[in-house]
Amino acid sequence: MRIIVGFAAGGSADILARLMGQWLSERLGQPFVIENRPGAGSNIGTEAVVRAPPDGYTLLLASSANAIAASLYDRLNFDFIRDIAPVAGISRYSNVIVVHPSFPVKTVSAFIAYAKANPGKINMGSGGNGGVSHVSGELFKLMAGISMLHVPYRGTAPALTELLGGQVQVVFADVSSAVEHIRAGKLRPLAVTTALRSEALPGIPTVAESVPGYEASTWQGIGAPKNTPVEIVDKLNKEINAGLADPNMKARLADLGGTVLAGSPADFGKLIAEETEKWGKVVKFSGAKAD
Repeated sequence: MRIIVGFAAGGSADILARLMGQWLSERLGQPFVIENRPGAGSNIGTEAVVRAPPDGYTLLLASSANAIAASLYDRLNFDFIRDIAPVAGISRYSNVIVVHPSFPVKTVSAFIAYAKANPGKINMGSGGNGGVSHVSGELFKLMAGISMLHVPYRGTAPALTELLGGQVQVVFADVSSAVEHIRAGKLRPLAVTTALRSEALPGIPTVAESVPGYEASTWQGIGAPKNTPVEIVDKLNKEINAGLADPNMKARLADLGGTVLAGSPADFGKLIAEETEKWGKVVKFSGAKAD
């Protein structure tokens, strides 16, 4: 059995797939192979699963990248919602708004006020066009009514390096990438982007506490080719949810900065549909295009 990951080995998506693959292998008595097919915002790996037989032997590590790609790319050879059957959510991750300690604001409200008083003076670094760090910032611009110049990099790490050096003023970074810089006092966190506060950053408020209704996160789960038999989907969903209830698995997800995203196939499908609609609006507003 294969879990195809649309990103390179070693990243959070790959690590998560290997954790869940090991759990499923032990529960189902079947070896699970993790196959990395990076490229085109995870579309290469996704299309491989779309074209696979619907027998449960080829699965996709689905993610928020798929919801964004639906509108970011002008032409895709598949429709993610139509062609991938939702199986189960696994985890959700927060971003955190970070600025250099020399930047003259300490709260989201103060940041918004500064941006309005200093138009054109804030450069927002991101991990690349259309990534969650980019669209999280675009959603913030839209809801806060401010302007920031987007500066894309090839990954969050180089964006944070530029922030540390003062070349950009703000980054909407994933918590796992930013947390050590925050703990060392090299970056100042303003807020986390999820609806709830992050266990990894206790005491840091959410953006929604200053901008009501704001929410942005990275999520991951398992999908299968459409027409995969319901009994196979339900069996996989049951075993994945059993894994998410396991204390060791919860602890590993927490180490990665994630929280459990358990539920039914229908719950995961609802999340995918809502996220695809939300990010479609943000992509249209920002004018973002795939590199």
